[in-house]
Amino acid sequence: MLRLFSARRRLCALAVAPLVLALASCGGDDAGGSDDPVKVVAGAYPFAYVVEQIGGTMVDVDNLTQPGVEPHDVELTAKQMAAVTDADLVVFLHGFQPQVDEAVDQSGLPDEARLDVADVVELLGVTDDGHTVEEGGKAEDDHTTGDHEGDDPHVWLDPERMSEIADAVAERLAEIDPDNADAYRTNAGALDTELTALDTEFDEGLAQCETRTFVTSHAAFGYLADAYDLTQVAIAGIEPNTEPTTQQLADIADLVESQGVTTVFTEELTSPRTADTIARESGATTAVLSPIEGLTDDDSDDTYLTLMRQNLAALQKANRCS
Repeated sequence: MLRLFSARRRLCALAVAPLVLALASCGGDDAGGSDDPVKVVAGAYPFAYVVEQIGGTMVDVDNLTQPGVEPHDVELTAKQMAAVTDADLVVFLHGFQPQVDEAVDQSGLPDEARLDVADVVELLGVTDDGHTVEEGGKAEDDHTTGDHEGDDPHVWLDPERMSEIADAVAERLAEIDPDNADAYRTNAGALDTELTALDTEFDEGLAQCETRTFVTSHAAFGYLADAYDLTQVAIAGIEPNTEPTTQQLADIADLVESQGVTTVFTEELTSPRTADTIARESGATTAVLSPIEGLTDDDSDDTYLTLMRQNLAALQKANRCS
């Protein structure tokens, strides 16, 4: 499967790392001529990662989701609410984190200080029972039921969409801090290059697999499945704390056995109890597949890129890819 980035991204890919570092190191002046970094608030880790990669020392990033916290359920402190109000830019995804949405709505920030990722990339829908559907409302697989209702927020699990977010962040920072516009755009080009390489690794690494179905503890991997021609079967819906019915659990256990699924994937930030039960009853094993919604103390040294590559290795092993 060949997925092409824009011509502008191809030109950005020619930028070399030393130039990126040089541009970043000489920055720091905002539009008003101050040496203070641009104050950016991110709703969750993937957005904070993008801002950090593009802004470097020219930005001060505040991630509203602390390590070890499930971002869907984040509860903001008064200090975090104030940080949103005082931010030069807030990067968030409307509908993903209700308290973040509320804080942005109440902040009084102008439109140019709000970057809603939902306005940047095309979102996949979800059914009313929380499972991902393809663009246009078509169900991903026979185990998806319900009516199309809402959108799947986990856009960062597709490197191509992550690159679109990076470009949008760079352009918004360039508007806020025009003195460093070239540095932001160059850094975005470097990140685009890394994401293009990651996309190629997934394309090639998942091209030849004995099975294209994988079972996850919650429906966070719809974009990954859509990008690489896989089928996600989720125990819970988009919200990880939703409980499946007894019949749904039985159906998934039957599918694991009938399709030769070797692995039921769990996550770092949610309980593995239900996944462990299905694996035990079906004779499968369990392994971690990270939705990269946030970091924990155990993976604090990892990044979006390293976690995505760990996900690729886990899928290759589970789906017996060559």
